[in-house]
Amino acid sequence: MWVKFVIITLFMGVVVSLGTGFYFLLTEKKSSAKLLNSLKVRISLTVLIMVIIVLAWLHGDIHSQAPWLHR
Repeated sequence: MWVKFVIITLFMGVVVSLGTGFYFLLTEKKSSAKLLNSLKVRISLTVLIMVIIVLAWLHGDIHSQAPWLHR
């Protein structure tokens, strides 16, 4: 259960970072450091989500529901 909460929380952080990056893209005249930092945060959170999913799968906290795996 904790894995779902952590993944959803990080995903909401990605959405917020996407929104702030869009805001900086519209309001800044040139390429700004704020826009670059927003991209760095978004990429870091996405990589962290993928690492947590892989670790949870390896640990056995989450399972695949694919029908071809259960023959």
